[in-house]
Amino acid sequence: MPRLLYILHSLLISLGSLQVVGPTPSPQSIGEGLCFSDGRRKVDYVLVFQRRRHSSIRSHANAAPTDPADNEMRLIRQEFEANLLEAGLEIERDRELKTHGPSFTRLHAPWPVLCREAEFLKIKVPTKTVLHEEWARYSAFYKYQPIDLVRKYFGEKIGLYFAWLGVYTQLLIPASIVGIIVFFFGVATVETDIPSQEMCNESLNFTMCPLCDGVCDFWHLSTACGTARASHLFDNPATVFFAIFMSLWAVLFLEHWKRRQISLSFSWDLTGIEEDEVYTEHPRPKYENILLQKRQRKQKNKKKKKKNEVGKKRNLLMTNLSCFLFLFCSQFGLTFSAVFGVIIYRITVSALMAMSPDPETKSNVRVTVTATAVIINLVVILILDEIYGAVALWLTELEIPKTETDFEERLILKAFLLKFMNAYAPIFYVAFFKGRFAGRPGNYVYVFNDYRMEECAPGGCLIELCIQLSIIMLGKQLIQNNIFEIGIPKLKKLVRAIKDKGSAEKKSEQERPPQQWNLDYALAPFEGLTPEYMEMIIQFGFVSLFVASFPLAPLFALLNNVIEIRLDAKKFVTELRRPVAVRAKDIGIWYNILSGMGKFSVIINAFVISFTSDFIPRLVYQYMFSQTGTMHGFIDHTLSYFNVSNFKPGTAPQNSEHGDIIVCRYKDYREPPWSPDAYMFSKQYWCVLAARLAFVIVFQNLVMFLSLVVAWVIPDTPKTIMEQLKREKKLLVDVFLREEKEKFQLIQSLFSKDTTLQPGGHVLHPGQGLPIPGRYSTLPSGPKQGLAGDRGGEGPRARCRAASFSQFTRNIPSSPRNENENSRHTAV
Repeated sequence: MPRLLYILHSLLISLGSLQVVGPTPSPQSIGEGLCFSDGRRKVDYVLVFQRRRHSSIRSHANAAPTDPADNEMRLIRQEFEANLLEAGLEIERDRELKTHGPSFTRLHAPWPVLCREAEFLKIKVPTKTVLHEEWARYSAFYKYQPIDLVRKYFGEKIGLYFAWLGVYTQLLIPASIVGIIVFFFGVATVETDIPSQEMCNESLNFTMCPLCDGVCDFWHLSTACGTARASHLFDNPATVFFAIFMSLWAVLFLEHWKRRQISLSFSWDLTGIEEDEVYTEHPRPKYENILLQKRQRKQKNKKKKKKNEVGKKRNLLMTNLSCFLFLFCSQFGLTFSAVFGVIIYRITVSALMAMSPDPETKSNVRVTVTATAVIINLVVILILDEIYGAVALWLTELEIPKTETDFEERLILKAFLLKFMNAYAPIFYVAFFKGRFAGRPGNYVYVFNDYRMEECAPGGCLIELCIQLSIIMLGKQLIQNNIFEIGIPKLKKLVRAIKDKGSAEKKSEQERPPQQWNLDYALAPFEGLTPEYMEMIIQFGFVSLFVASFPLAPLFALLNNVIEIRLDAKKFVTELRRPVAVRAKDIGIWYNILSGMGKFSVIINAFVISFTSDFIPRLVYQYMFSQTGTMHGFIDHTLSYFNVSNFKPGTAPQNSEHGDIIVCRYKDYREPPWSPDAYMFSKQYWCVLAARLAFVIVFQNLVMFLSLVVAWVIPDTPKTIMEQLKREKKLLVDVFLREEKEKFQLIQSLFSKDTTLQPGGHVLHPGQGLPIPGRYSTLPSGPKQGLAGDRGGEGPRARCRAASFSQFTRNIPSSPRNENENSRHTAV
C-alpha cells in the first residue's frame, strides 16, 4: 500500500498542473511515443522488471516458469498489478518478444483518479520545469533556491540537504570577507614587519649551517627573504583574531542551521511526526535473508548442546570483531604508509637536487620539492578516497545492520573516519611533526641511516602548511567534486548505453525510436546523499580546522559551493533517475559530525597558532627578553650557535665557498658551544614552551566559553515558530474541549429522550447521573449523587466518559421497553 500511494503521488506530480475535465488529448498534443497502443491514453508511469530466462510470450503465455524464484516474482507482480487496477489505474504490458533484458509495464491514470488524489495531495502546479529553469542552471547562481519546490519534487530528505548547503554557503560570505581582510592586513604590514626586514637584511650576515651532509654548503639567511615575506602574509597578529572568529563562526553556523531546520520542519508539517512513524522501519532484505538462514541452521542443529552453541557464538563474534579491527587498522596503516612514502620522496629528492652542480637547481630545491610532494599527496588522496569508500561499504555489509537507517549511519561513520584521516594526514604531518624530530647539527636524526629528516623553512612551517592546504583543498574541489561529478556519470551512462546496445537483439520492433521510459531507465541511478554530504563535510574541515594557516580558505569554499549547488541541482534534475521521496526531520548523523568538527577545530587552531606559527615566540621575546620592548633582534634571538669542528666525520661541507667558517647558526633554542651545557635546551626554550601550552589552554577555554555564550544567546527555535506552536496547541485544546462538550450534550439529550419514552420512567434531577438503557441505568436518585460539576452533592461525583455517537445509539431500542432486572449498573 505505501508503494501504491507513492505511485499515485508521483503520477500527480509528474503530470503537472490540473486542467478542466474534458476529453483525453490527442497523441499529437501529448507527444509521439508517450501513449498506449490505442494512441489516446497517455503513459503516466512505467514499471520495469528484468527477464532472467529465455521464454516466448506467445507460445508460453500460460506455462509456469521453471525457476521457483521467477514464479514467486511473477505472483508478486500479479498481486501488485491487481492492486493498481483496484485503485483505478489502467495497465498495458509489453507485447515484445524478448529473451532477456528489461520489460516495461505502462500505467495510465484516468482523470477521475487524478481528481480524487489531487484533492488529498493539494497538487496544483508543475515543478520539474520550474526547477529546471530557475534552479538547475549555472546562470541562476545568484538566485535563492526554491527549497519548497525541491522538497515537493524530491522529498524532505533531499530538500533538507539543499537547504543545509544553502545555509552553509550563505554563512561563508562573512567568513570570506573577514579572511580577505586578514590577508590584506598581512600584505599591508609586510614592509613594516621587523623580523622580515632582519631576515632580508644582508648586512646582518647570518651564516646558516648546511641543509644536507657533505655536499651542501653554508648559506646566508638573507637568501630566504622571499619565504619570510610570504610567511608574514599568513602569520601575523590578525591570524589569531581570525582563528577565534572562525571558531565562533562554526558555532553560529550550527545554531543558524538548527533554527532554519526547525522552521522548515514547521512549514513542511514535520513537527508532528511520531517517533514510530519516522524510526520504525522494515528490516533490510539481506538482514532477513541471513536471519532466515540462521533459523534454518538452528533447526538442523537442535540436537547439539547449548554450551557448544554459546561457545560457538562467542568465538564467531570474537573472530568477526578481530577481523573488523584488523581491517580498520590496516586502512590506517595504509594511509600512514602513503604519508611516510611522500616523506621519503621529499628527503631523497632534496638530497639529490642539493648534489646538482647547477646553482639555479640548488636555489629552488625547497619550492620544487614542496610543490611536487603536495601534488603526489593529492593524487594519493584521490585514489585512496575511492578505495576507502568501497572498504567502508564492505565493512558495513559485514556487520549486517537491521534497518536502512542503521546501515546508513554506520556506513557514514566509517567512510568519514577513513576519508578524514586520508585527507588530513599529510596536513597534520606538516603542521605538527615536520622539523620537530630532525635533531640539531652534529646530532641529526637519519632515515635508513643515510637521509636526514627534513626541516622547516627559515620562515617556519606555516608557509608550507599553507601551500599544502591550498593545493589539496583546491585540487579536491576542482578534480573530485566537479570533474568527477560531471565526467564519471556521463562515462557510466556511455558505457551502459554501449552495453545495452551490444546485448540487444536486432529486431524490427527495436528499430523504432526509443521510448521515453527507455531514456529514463538509461539515466544513472540515485545512490544516496552520502557522497554529497561527505565532500561538503571534508571542505568544512578545511575551512575550520586549519584556517589559521590559510585565511583565504572560506573564499575558495564559497566560490566552489556556488558552482556546487547548481551542479548538484542539474545532476538531480537531468542526470539521475528521480529518487523515491523520503521523509526526514533533520540531516541525521551529519549534524553530530559537524558539531564534533567544530569543537575539534578549536583545539587544532590553538596548536597551530602556538606551535606552528611564530606568534608565541614573538610575544615572549617582546615582553621578556627584548631590551627595547620591540621586535628588533628577534631573528638573532631565535638562532643558536654551532661549532663546525663538532660536525661528525664526512658531514661537514667540502670546499666551502664561504672560506673558513668557525661557527654557523641554526634555528633552535639551545645553549652555545662555549656554555657548560653545550647544545642543551636553553632557558628561552622552556619559557616559550610554557607560553605555548598556556596559550593553548587559555585559547581553548576562551573560545569554548564564547561558543557556549553564543549558543545560549541564540535560541534553537525562532520566536515566531514558538508563538505559532503555542497558538496551534491552544486551538487544538479548544477544539477538543468543544467536541467533548458537544458529545456530552448529545449523550444527555439521547438519555433524556429515552427516559421519557419508557413507561414508569422517572424524571432526571439536575444532580443525577445519566442512564443508558440496556447497558447503563440510572444512578440512585437523590441530591447526594451529582454530576462532576455539581458542588452540592456530598457523595462521590460521577465522571462522563467520552464515547462515539454509534456506541450509544446502537444500544437504544427502536421502541420503548422496561429495564431488565439483570442489567448492570455502571456509572457514566
